[in-house]
Amino acid sequence: MILKFEIANFEIQNKINRMKLQNRIELLLSLRNYLLENGEEWQNTKHTASLNNGWFTAEFIDLAVQNIIDQFLTKDKLDAWVNHYYLDDAIVPKNTGIVMAGNIPLVGFHDFLCVFVSGHFQTIKLSAKDDVLLKHLVQKMYSWEVTTQNYISFAPMLKGCDAYIATGSNNSARYFDYYFSKYPSIIRKNRTSVAVLKGDEPPEMLEKLSDDIHAFFGLGCRNVTKIFVPHGYDFVPLLQSFHRYKYFADHHKYRNNYDYNLSVQIMNNRFYMTNETTLLVESEALFSPISQLNYSFYNEIETVFSTLKGNREIQCIAGIDLPFGQVQCPGLLDYADGVDTMQFLLTL
Repeated sequence: MILKFEIANFEIQNKINRMKLQNRIELLLSLRNYLLENGEEWQNTKHTASLNNGWFTAEFIDLAVQNIIDQFLTKDKLDAWVNHYYLDDAIVPKNTGIVMAGNIPLVGFHDFLCVFVSGHFQTIKLSAKDDVLLKHLVQKMYSWEVTTQNYISFAPMLKGCDAYIATGSNNSARYFDYYFSKYPSIIRKNRTSVAVLKGDEPPEMLEKLSDDIHAFFGLGCRNVTKIFVPHGYDFVPLLQSFHRYKYFADHHKYRNNYDYNLSVQIMNNRFYMTNETTLLVESEALFSPISQLNYSFYNEIETVFSTLKGNREIQCIAGIDLPFGQVQCPGLLDYADGVDTMQFLLTL
């Protein structure tokens, strides 16, 4: 009798403390309005985040926030996303642990959003590089709806979760595999993005490609770090399109990387091109260091397509999968590493 009473009592409390799907959507729309208002409290929070991480400039925090507003937090897009998965309130909530990266501002927001909308609970381990912005936004959600505290919590270490979503480097992924292998999990490794040029791109298109390369100082997995160009390609217009980011030379962290990578090219007597802010270096490597863009020549563009498709190190292919300028604007259905996070959550 006591056991039955405890189970019944737990079920009653669970119903009391749970939010309906529509309430969760409305709360996210309130978050959108808060971001759009850009009030003093939010501005101070963004300033604190930029002081804690020198790569989080005001420009790039605002870019990340604007992408969230435009791509994730509109009512029509949220409704279409919910309808795509036939989401309802019947889910049995599990606790999902999320290990977030910190390479660009609010990079883990999409994982947070997936778990919250799905109806599962989540415990988040923030990166020390990005431990201000999301925590503040969640605290605002607490203040608007106290029940949110049942759904979202933060912890310095993740233990006892029912499932895990972890994003990090190839090295950290080995640790994630070791610790989380016996649980349902999504574990993400290093990825980068590339671009394929035909050679006849107009200046305005090259400027959009420049955004794909330079946004967030090139630190995101969706940043283009390698381009493929036809033999005989004229690099001058491309280098000119980089000029809008010449102010990077005044950013000490970026400048240190540029000076170091320039020294490497000079010491190794390697050919390079530069506009004094971004280096262009011929290399077969897909990944390039900060301040450097790798390039390779091709004879047949079809050969490039066949080589790149299916490469597990590539997140996006600008010029094939996406037009230039759209790489840094993922939608709700653009899941990292091509793994459907929402579908994963619905199978728990």
